[in-house]
Amino acid sequence: MGAIRRPLIGVTSSRRRGRVMWWFNRIALCRAGARARRLCAREPASLDDVRGFVIGGGDDIDATLYGGKIEPAIRIDRERDALELDLLNYAADRGLPVLGICRGAQMINVFLGGVLHESIYTAYPDLPRLHSPLPSKTIEVEQNSGLFRLLKIRRGRVNALHHQSISVLGAGLKVVARDQFGIVQAIERPGQPFLMGVQWHPEYLVFSRSHQRLFDGLVEAARQTQGRDEGRS
Repeated sequence: MGAIRRPLIGVTSSRRRGRVMWWFNRIALCRAGARARRLCAREPASLDDVRGFVIGGGDDIDATLYGGKIEPAIRIDRERDALELDLLNYAADRGLPVLGICRGAQMINVFLGGVLHESIYTAYPDLPRLHSPLPSKTIEVEQNSGLFRLLKIRRGRVNALHHQSISVLGAGLKVVARDQFGIVQAIERPGQPFLMGVQWHPEYLVFSRSHQRLFDGLVEAARQTQGRDEGRS
């Protein structure tokens, strides 16, 4: 039997923006040994050979999806919201691994019935206005977690590019990292091969071996899925 091909990972992105994030994610997945396919609303793409997903960063999620109210000044993309909810359902039905990044972590939470803080600055009034792709926050990682097994660190520095954050957890999810302000910075669903979300953007931390391991872990789970599916054919 020949070697298993490099698994294909679908990466969600804004149709109008987000090309920089897409390229950074593509590079991180390439370094992990995978191929990448950009997935956008209104741009049909086959999912037949996709073996995992990165639900990427971008605009805030429509607050009406979790019972909140839309802030007039906040940019949302309902078509992308619908696409990502469909993809999460597709992945759940087929046992495909998923890594959620920033809004992607929040979307995993909403998909599983969770609630978001519509504004971290309202939920955390004393929070400084941090907004940078460079490491600007410190996180504490739960030692008994899949995240810890990947990152191999108890404490680390991450970037901050988000306006919303997780408030009430979705079904089966566990908080596995918080920052120094108490904001949820990572979630996972124990008992599943790979369903994890991080509030920061690991794709921008290109010189960090720890954060590259998030993509390595996703791709390894995708390889196992691909091997399973090819074994059935």
